[in-house]
Amino acid sequence: MSRRNALITAAGVAAVGITSSTLLATPAAAAPRPLRNDELKAALRRVEARRRRILTDRASTNGWEMEKTTDDEGDIATRHVEGTPLSVPVRTGDVESVLAHVIRRFHYEVEALGLRDEPNPLVGWAAPSSIRDSRLPESNRASGTAVVVRPDSYPPGVRGGFTSRQELTIRDILADAEGVVRWGGDDRHPYEGLFYLNVPPGDARLARVAARIRAWREVPGAGAGLVPDVTAPSRRRRASQFR
Repeated sequence: MSRRNALITAAGVAAVGITSSTLLATPAAAAPRPLRNDELKAALRRVEARRRRILTDRASTNGWEMEKTTDDEGDIATRHVEGTPLSVPVRTGDVESVLAHVIRRFHYEVEALGLRDEPNPLVGWAAPSSIRDSRLPESNRASGTAVVVRPDSYPPGVRGGFTSRQELTIRDILADAEGVVRWGGDDRHPYEGLFYLNVPPGDARLARVAARIRAWREVPGAGAGLVPDVTAPSRRRRASQFR
């Protein structure tokens, strides 16, 4: 079923549910009345208006749909990154869990972000109209599946922004994500501030990695916040699998 048809179906079900709930709250009502044709049409118009306001029917380079707005009943919303002073608009759910983990570890272990009123330490979603080329990895920002740390410090096309130790840590962070997240510094046209989802919608690896990251929050000494020895041979071998 297409996204549009799913939304229309959901609207019809929701409209029936609202009508039924209202009638069942009345003692004299033995059964919900049928939804009138004009009510169904109004519900479908609301769904279509929402679709036009939010959806683009265009995918970013990783296959996720770009959205026109954020914090507007779509799948992209501004989220606080736990343990940091940062907030960023990203796709909610599993994508948010994985990207937030990357941001937290970067903040703790690579460079602290957003301190002393730092301007522009982190950006996420960008309007599709601002994307210069949907074939480039930064187009994933428009689908809420990418973030950029310090975009003013790590511009596209420039390498060497991080020390060798910082790069080791970045690779260790990527290993946590088991290939689900890619670093723009590894692309042919580098963008060292960019981290983006590297799997399409429905990929089982995303759900698995997100569930493991969420589980770490319940385990003392696991997940972001515990600074590991990224130079340990075992961790370097693990990181080398995801270059």
